[in-house]
Amino acid sequence: MKIEALPSPNFNDRKHPIDMLVLHYTGMETGQGALDRMRDEAAAVSAHYMVWEDGRVVQLVGEDKRAWHAGVSKWQGDEDLNSRSIGIEIVNGGHDWPLPNGVLPPFPPAQIDAVIEVCKGILERWTIPASRIVGHSDIAPSRKDDPGEHFPWGQLARAGIGVWPFLQSEAAQGEPETRSDIDGRRLTRGDEGDTVRTVQDQLAAIGYDAPESGVYDDETEACIRAFQRRWAQDRVSGMADQVTLERIDIIATMYRNSKN
Repeated sequence: MKIEALPSPNFNDRKHPIDMLVLHYTGMETGQGALDRMRDEAAAVSAHYMVWEDGRVVQLVGEDKRAWHAGVSKWQGDEDLNSRSIGIEIVNGGHDWPLPNGVLPPFPPAQIDAVIEVCKGILERWTIPASRIVGHSDIAPSRKDDPGEHFPWGQLARAGIGVWPFLQSEAAQGEPETRSDIDGRRLTRGDEGDTVRTVQDQLAAIGYDAPESGVYDDETEACIRAFQRRWAQDRVSGMADQVTLERIDIIATMYRNSKN
């Protein structure tokens, strides 16, 4: 793969070993605008790679250095995720620049193919668990929406990047098999009790910075919405319906088992 070097001044030394991969969309009107911003010292933002819509790849920061892409964020109890991660910006207007009809702009096949190739190379060079391959919205659920509910996480998982355990059940019936111990009612803002606490514990087991209050508050809703953008992309509401609850249970179980 040909990668163009266009260095950014916005980096410094890492404080932790690399064990995360963070995917973003640029969220700007044009890719050139995003590239210019990441190379502007005054902007104080950057990423290791940027992937254009046609599959061209730019490297702005060496993988051994700390790029400034994650911001204030947390995953699986860790902070300073810039020091722990490699960041990839994918050119896409996202929620800030939708298509004229209001639909989120697509990620072209050539672009996703290039993202997969870049990710595979990174995973060959560094030991990054599947549970630490994340989107920006996973690690900063109250602030960020990217790479969005239109990003093809399932396609990446089929290529060996992250996990997507719902393929068989989706093909068979459109929903995963019921595995949750949580009752069938929906959870929404203002609910409280043991059921909410169970969901918060499961979100925390996956990695989300979820509260432990037993109250379905703003932070819990933000974590649910982030989970849906990743794992239940047809129902991004912040309300935990039964399918969302089942999928939270499945992912939490997988991630807990991966640590044993």
